[in-house]
Amino acid sequence: MTDLKQSYSVRLNDGHFMPMLGFGTYAPDHTPKSQAAKATKVAIDVGFRHIDSAYLYQNEEEVGQAIWEKIADGTVKREDIFYTTKLWATFLRPELVRPALESSLKKLGLDYVDLFIIHVPFAMKAGEELLPKNASGEIILETVDLCDTWEALEKCKDAGLTKSIGVSNFNHKLLELILNKPGLKYKPTCNQIFDFELTPEDMKAIDGLNRNLRYDKLRFAANHPYFPFSEEY
Repeated sequence: MTDLKQSYSVRLNDGHFMPMLGFGTYAPDHTPKSQAAKATKVAIDVGFRHIDSAYLYQNEEEVGQAIWEKIADGTVKREDIFYTTKLWATFLRPELVRPALESSLKKLGLDYVDLFIIHVPFAMKAGEELLPKNASGEIILETVDLCDTWEALEKCKDAGLTKSIGVSNFNHKLLELILNKPGLKYKPTCNQIFDFELTPEDMKAIDGLNRNLRYDKLRFAANHPYFPFSEEY
């Protein structure tokens, strides 16, 4: 059986290794959460070692159970799994970052995650509601200093709750905002847009699927100062 972690991995800037091929656990709202668990177990069985999830997906408890089943039956050890989770937009206030990660860890039954990343750079109204809306049905946005959010992620790394920290859906200006932060302790290990190469045949097949379209442009946040999609990455 091919171990995808050993076959294709990249050394992050903090020294940890990340399997470049990850199994994403997002599923449409109408999909039973049990399917996420089933799919995760199949993914581990065929060799995936990078499991990519997020608070937004609302299935971390099921995914965590699947991982532990595979640990229990001897398929993998905890250290074989590279688990990524994401900080959702309603938890970007710095005082909410660690509690959000600790909540994910509790659902997963894990002591740490391997990678904790900011899911999107623009904040929404703080709270448990995934997409907080006003009386007119518009999503309620707020402005949170990303440097303060990043500092809270750094503290999570120092506390051993995550091995690595990074970002997702950031453009070059937003990355520079973090990189130029006074007192920066850790640089982002990634912006979740992976650059990798497989065999020429595999790359040809993947390139053939590319239609240069963005799956979700998140236009509701177009007027937010940290909206990332008006700039190049």
